[in-house]
Amino acid sequence: MKKNGLLIIAVIASMQMYSQKVLQLEDCRQMALSHNKSLQMAQESVNAARELKKAAFTQFLPNFSANGAYTWNEKNLSLLEENAKLPTYSTTGLIGYTVLPKSAMEFDIHNVFAGTIGFVQPIFMGGKILELYHMAKYGENLAQAQQESKTTEMLLEVDEAYWRVVSLENKVKLAKDYRNLIAKVDTNVSVMIDEGVATKSEALKVKVKLNEADITVTKAEDGLNLSKMALNQLCGMSLEEEYTLADADLSKETETQMIPIDQALSNRPEIKMLTQAENIAKSNEKIMFSRFLPNIGLAGNYIISNPNSFDGYKNEFGGMFSVGIVANIPLFHFGDRFHTLNAAKSQRKIATLQLEETKEKMQLQIKQCSYKMAESLKKKASTDHNIENAEENLRYATEGFSAGVITSTDLLGAQTAWLSAKSENIDAKIDTKLCDLYLAKSLGTLNQKPKK
Repeated sequence: MKKNGLLIIAVIASMQMYSQKVLQLEDCRQMALSHNKSLQMAQESVNAARELKKAAFTQFLPNFSANGAYTWNEKNLSLLEENAKLPTYSTTGLIGYTVLPKSAMEFDIHNVFAGTIGFVQPIFMGGKILELYHMAKYGENLAQAQQESKTTEMLLEVDEAYWRVVSLENKVKLAKDYRNLIAKVDTNVSVMIDEGVATKSEALKVKVKLNEADITVTKAEDGLNLSKMALNQLCGMSLEEEYTLADADLSKETETQMIPIDQALSNRPEIKMLTQAENIAKSNEKIMFSRFLPNIGLAGNYIISNPNSFDGYKNEFGGMFSVGIVANIPLFHFGDRFHTLNAAKSQRKIATLQLEETKEKMQLQIKQCSYKMAESLKKKASTDHNIENAEENLRYATEGFSAGVITSTDLLGAQTAWLSAKSENIDAKIDTKLCDLYLAKSLGTLNQKPKK
């Protein structure tokens, strides 16, 4: 009966392990990207900038408008104060007067209607419309670069959290293996005490080491749980969700791909943002210069009114077309335009200097990251060799302890050295992953999918 119960428990445990999902690094990245609110806001900023670019393009096109007005007047319009007497003549001279009544020269303006529909087409505006469109386009590019920058920072955070969990998973496994080694020594020492070949002092030393190992396991497990929660939060999963990471065994070798410096700089979103900022500053300088140039436009209208005077004065609707050229030429402005142009030039120079300075710093950053990557690979190779020595030393110590030629203290020392070598190797492997991560960020290739 007891065997059947153990079998059932084993089957359930194996089913749970089988059903537990396995997450690739790319899976975590995609979940984090779709969950992150900051990236969603960045996308909306891109959408807004795109709409502003479309709005700027409409400035090249004619602007149509319609206007209408109605006015009620208390009095009519009269050209005479009173009835007028007009002299009449014949060939022989003045023959008398005729009366021109006041009402004959009175116009009904109690209800006045007026309306226009027309267009204005810019012909030459000093280049400001073109540069405003360019600025809107650069603004869209800037928003896209900002979105790319946020994406890069998000991926960096996810990758760091992913490899932190991998590191702690291996540390937990190592801590348990170390604890099992000491537990085996504890069992052997207890047997040796019963046989009279070991002392209680040795047993106490082993017990202390065993307690320390238990504490180490607990700390490692707590750190792993907290790190998994942090990764879950980034990926939009529930904090308690369980999974297995595909790279938990750290068996895959890290392969670094270097690219030319110029290509790396062009990949960096920071350079893209500063480049667009420089372009915006250049367009702003051109806009300030355009204020010195004339503005010319074509205007056309159809005017309608009631009453109208196009064919005598009539209380009915009448209209006409009109087309003309409008020009505005700046003459004198007390130096205002000169000062704003100089300010725009200084802003453009600042943007250019910022771009050049950032490129210099990024070149240094790439060099530093590449050196750290090379150093981490050397350290990993060294720790691999240290593990071989530590395992061989542990094997000799275990055999010597079993043969009774070395003490438990020596065996515990060999086990501690083995633990240190394995722990340093895990740290070195994780360090190569992180150095590769930081190098990819400095090269602007972090957004690319991780290698399978």
